[in-house]
Amino acid sequence: MSQYLGSESFMLSEGAASSENDDVESLPSISSGILDSDDEAESDAQKEWEASLEQLQLMLTMVIVPFAGKYLGRKFAYWSWARYMEWAHDVEIRWTNKTTFNAVGAVEAASSL
Repeated sequence: MSQYLGSESFMLSEGAASSENDDVESLPSISSGILDSDDEAESDAQKEWEASLEQLQLMLTMVIVPFAGKYLGRKFAYWSWARYMEWAHDVEIRWTNKTTFNAVGAVEAASSL
């Protein structure tokens, strides 16, 4: 008897189910063409954004990082060589024109890219 009462308590009447369907059908609908065009525009924008990010990543990894590494590496090499020469051989190293030195360093770093 308890099984019968338990299953009966979860049954819905047919009138309640049909009124729910009527409520859903009465709602205004949006044409699927409008939804598809929005999805296509968003997906095109997303594809363009991803392509732009990929180009920036390639630019960074292929050009900017190697150039900066070479430039900073050469500056550190000249600086450390000057410190070593001053320490080991008591030779004073002076850069007479720092702007020319920096410009030549940039050109040297860019020449082999």
